[in-house]
Amino acid sequence: MTRELRAVEWAGDALALIDQTALPHRKEVLRVADVDALVDAIRRLVVRGAPAIGAAGAYGVAIALLQGERERWDRTRIRAEVARIRAARPTAVNLAVSVDRVLARLDEGVTAVLAEAVAVQREDVEANHALGSYGADWLLKRLDTDRPLRVLTHCNTGALATAGWGTALGVIRELHARGQLETVYADETRPLLQGSRLTAWELAEEGIAHYVQADGAAAGTILRGEVDAAVVGADRIAANGDTANKVGTVGIALACAHAGIPFIVAAPTTTVDLATASGEDIAIELRGEEEVLEWGGIRTAPVGSRGHNPAFDVTPGSLVTALVTERGVLEVASGELPRDHLA
Repeated sequence: MTRELRAVEWAGDALALIDQTALPHRKEVLRVADVDALVDAIRRLVVRGAPAIGAAGAYGVAIALLQGERERWDRTRIRAEVARIRAARPTAVNLAVSVDRVLARLDEGVTAVLAEAVAVQREDVEANHALGSYGADWLLKRLDTDRPLRVLTHCNTGALATAGWGTALGVIRELHARGQLETVYADETRPLLQGSRLTAWELAEEGIAHYVQADGAAAGTILRGEVDAAVVGADRIAANGDTANKVGTVGIALACAHAGIPFIVAAPTTTVDLATASGEDIAIELRGEEEVLEWGGIRTAPVGSRGHNPAFDVTPGSLVTALVTERGVLEVASGELPRDHLA
């Protein structure tokens, strides 16, 4: 692509979001100019991925401020509306961090608020490029092979999930740019297919060779020796290295541990929450039952069945071979913990 993809962009007086529920069949841009629309877009996964949600939340403070000026809200109402944005998805730490950072400039006016939101987005893009380079360097040194790598990834961690470029997919893009990538195994990622709809779309757009596979195939692909490493993103990383990511991630980590290949988490330091001691303290979002009881609006499970639909699971730090951030690489399973190095 001649221009890096941006899932979140400010468009004068509103937020322009690529509607990720329409991909890969249609590329539609949703214009968001009020708080209700933004909260709905975050909850419906029009915008998704921890860093992308963080960028949207940062601009959301400006949306609340502008709406407040139009509708003559007082400061208490504006802050209450911003709090709704902040709470739209509880697991991804970037949303709260970004909103709080921009909210601190609320009393300076919309120009200052927008400047801070732009900085949030710019810094995430810069961080993603840096961590992509660090991750590629580490992988090529660790694996020390004379052939291009075969990498497995889960969910979507590319430009669609971030402020730009990508985290785990940023590492993959960097390997591809260096001519060091053979192929990518992209898990389809149930129940909303972020892998097959979004990751595969991004890979296809850039001509990167890939396979889409069922989530249940991932462990077998790893154990058959068809994968050199797994690289995933994160929605929240605890101080001890435990990592919350899209449900299905922990099974990949277990398979990698059994196969003796690296399991890498790629995320900016804004996703590291040192106030969360361990994965036991991470709130796991439970989404609606219909996402697993229905397909395309048609019920596939018996009427009496209930749906269990956690959006995330937690991978213990002991299974995380390496955590890659814009500051470098921590070998978490070997004892290099975020609380000791990223404070």
